[in-house]
Amino acid sequence: MKKESILAAIMASAILLASCSVSEQGSSDNEKKGSANNTAQSTGDFKFGKIDIPGKDGALCGAPIYIAYENGYFAEEGFDVTLISADFETRKIGLNNGSIPIVNGDFQFFPSIENGINVKVVDGLHEGCIKFAVSPDSDINSVDDLKGKKIGVDEIGGTPHQVASLWLENAGISADPSDGEVTFLPYSDGNLEFEALANGEIDVAALWDPLGSIHEKAGDVRILFDLGKDPYFADHFCCFLYASNKVLEENPEEVAALLRAYRKAQEWLYENPEEAVDIIINKNYASIEDKELAVDLIKSYGFPSAAEHDENWDTHVEEDVKYFVDGLSQIGYLKSDPDQFAKDIYQKVEVK
Repeated sequence: MKKESILAAIMASAILLASCSVSEQGSSDNEKKGSANNTAQSTGDFKFGKIDIPGKDGALCGAPIYIAYENGYFAEEGFDVTLISADFETRKIGLNNGSIPIVNGDFQFFPSIENGINVKVVDGLHEGCIKFAVSPDSDINSVDDLKGKKIGVDEIGGTPHQVASLWLENAGISADPSDGEVTFLPYSDGNLEFEALANGEIDVAALWDPLGSIHEKAGDVRILFDLGKDPYFADHFCCFLYASNKVLEENPEEVAALLRAYRKAQEWLYENPEEAVDIIINKNYASIEDKELAVDLIKSYGFPSAAEHDENWDTHVEEDVKYFVDGLSQIGYLKSDPDQFAKDIYQKVEVK
């Protein structure tokens, strides 16, 4: 099957460097500073100085960033961090010149690397966080029912689109628009996508958490697909950490320190999901009022414990990189040799 039209759409859409879903706003200074960050700032005790980290996109699964900031883990590792909103160009420029040393993003990032973004995968962050919803009375019950249907996504080439494409192709349904077996329609806002589903403009809505889960709990939708539970995707990272090649080459110790901060946050999230949700809601990092639901979602993302950050952790990350490189190559989203490309885009960082 021809995939040229998909590839053209991906390149034209200027894929966002997302942590799950990314805000379109330009970068701006964060108004809040964690308590440990304030303490270190007052003494000027920042080994690596000031850095910007994109971390104001409102995604619940961005919790490690919020916790590393609020609990002072970035500061402990020597960083005076400002959390910013950043669109594609801001992230691209920052990563290429090293002013943004690290971002989190999904495997939708892989085609961007193939097209010249100067970053490497350096760690895994979490699992899950995307759901496909249908109306409660829909006659769609499985992927096999999707031929001829319209699927809403946030952007053509974005992660929900790529997840849906992998899901469809693995079931023998072409995701290539030129084959006409399914139609993808982009919506700039998840609420607009949900409205389109309710109005019958689309048959399936591919939604980022927490929107799909909120509407499922309200009885407005039925969940057709859960990224964290589907056999093909379950127990695999959907979100990785990507480091600037410039920083990796010039100061690998800085990247190692950042990964220590992220890992502290992951481990704290594993141990304290309820407290984490309190911080996220109280500090307005994500728009969700249902604490019980938020806690359940945080637990579902598979944030690792300290015991999981062992000698086998990096192998797990590397294997998942190869897993999704193979999947995206098979459906035509990547042109490079998959074995070599997977080796090229992953770099192990000595964190301890």
